[in-house]
Amino acid sequence: MANSKIIYETYLLSALDRVARNPSGYSVLYINISKLRPKNRHPEFVKIFAKLFDSVAGNANGMLFILSNGDFAILGRDITEDVVEKAIMQLREGLSADPLLHQHDSKDFFKIYNFPEDFAKFYQLVEHMQANAQINIQEIKANPKKPINAEEIDDLIKTLDFIDIAEIVKRQSVLRVDNKGNFTVFFQEFFIAVKDLVKKFDPTLDLLANRWLFYYFTQALDKKTIASLLSSSLKNWPKTISLNLNLSSVFSHEFVNFAKTFIQAEQKIVVEIQLMDVFNNLPRYFQTKEILQSGGHKLLIDSVSPNALRMINIDMLKPDLIKIFWEPLLEFDTDNQDFKRIINAIGKENVILARCDGQKAIQWGLRYGITAFQGPYIDEIEVALCRKKCPMAKQCNARDCLKRKRLLSGWYREACQHKEILEHLL
Repeated sequence: MANSKIIYETYLLSALDRVARNPSGYSVLYINISKLRPKNRHPEFVKIFAKLFDSVAGNANGMLFILSNGDFAILGRDITEDVVEKAIMQLREGLSADPLLHQHDSKDFFKIYNFPEDFAKFYQLVEHMQANAQINIQEIKANPKKPINAEEIDDLIKTLDFIDIAEIVKRQSVLRVDNKGNFTVFFQEFFIAVKDLVKKFDPTLDLLANRWLFYYFTQALDKKTIASLLSSSLKNWPKTISLNLNLSSVFSHEFVNFAKTFIQAEQKIVVEIQLMDVFNNLPRYFQTKEILQSGGHKLLIDSVSPNALRMINIDMLKPDLIKIFWEPLLEFDTDNQDFKRIINAIGKENVILARCDGQKAIQWGLRYGITAFQGPYIDEIEVALCRKKCPMAKQCNARDCLKRKRLLSGWYREACQHKEILEHLL
């Protein structure tokens, strides 16, 4: 994160140098992220803020820069307070209260510098921040990866037609544990890991450098992922199938066709969406949830940290399910009343604790009434239980079984001599 701040701060000064030739009509919107409460400056929410204010930058034909202290600066034309207040209103609607956001007058949260009268003042401010940041330009130049551009993204999308996506789609179970310690499959998640996908492309390209281009790319990838499930060699499908998708993908022909023709009457779909996708388009979020629920399916908000969870307005969003990420430090947070209240508001049965890496994560979740878990430790439990049923267990190891169990297609999976056990659902 530090490197990206340094890059943007340097770019901002370069942009100001260009604007200095004719500054009339330009302005900078400065957003005081650093003045929010510490819990509201969690990295996950900084990303949400950036995505929301990207729309402001787009309306102003401008650019958003992240400065060394975490504040945002948008350089563009005709930035009005009405446009800014609209973005802040989205934050108010979706996030829990922060005094700075919920004041009647939000001027402490942002400031507009109008050029040319405020140019010198703002330029000196950025120069001072640059000096305090102690920028290491050489470290940036040493990065061998280059940000991907729009033309390259289109080429990669075309390349998807020649890749067997089914061979890199993986599945991972979410297990439910009862009061006797017995595990059953709640649902299975089907996804593509970016690290697996980039191996198919030019390794010098940075797919994640531009969030909008990556978003555009994942929209195409969603369609390919859905289509790949139709060609999978998997025979024993779970009753509930979970897919990581963009909100817009739920409206695609591929998803509609998948839900109508592939999903059986007794099966259901859980669509997992990122928190940033929710706040980027709240109306689309509610529309998506309504469409899914009308078909008996569910919407899950994915990748939420406990700190981020405290900021979400659960009463307003009302997701069917939510996936919280386990963090080792949570081991010492065993009686948090705020967290208990939030869990109860969501419904204990609707919360999944993910990234569980050991018994401590399970014990922590159970203390708060959580009974659904996912992660490497859960994978080990599932594989161990399946291996007890396999007559060839001694001929391979647990690592091989785990890798094969995760795959939907390919030669590595086909090497298993008892795929019916590999596909066994607890």
